[in-house]
Amino acid sequence: MSEPKPQIAFDEFAKVDLRVARVLQAEPHPNADKLLKLQVDDGSGTPRQICAGIKAFYKPEELVGKLIVIVANLAPRVIRGEESRGMLLAASDIPNDAGSPEGAPGAERRVVVLSPSGEVPAGSVVS
Repeated sequence: MSEPKPQIAFDEFAKVDLRVARVLQAEPHPNADKLLKLQVDDGSGTPRQICAGIKAFYKPEELVGKLIVIVANLAPRVIRGEESRGMLLAASDIPNDAGSPEGAPGAERRVVVLSPSGEVPAGSVVS
């Protein structure tokens, strides 16, 4: 387990806009070995592109049609020449802080994309 992060006030957490999105398309990032490039429906009527470091754990076709949870108000960032407008949320059993996995030697890291347990419309607020 990784060390807990510093405590924050509720007002700080309330600034994070978590939304449900549906993956419309997924493909390998053309300039990065560990990234997938996703086109998602966030309920806004305009597809949103997100780059996610989950290529080692998911095949693109496994994600298409899947509901996921994203950080919708993260400032856009260009990652290896592709704009990413948000962040997909995922859980991992072995932290990957600063690029170096922790845990028992030889432990295999698992990453699980977070998604709602039932069907809700794209754009639904996560609270």
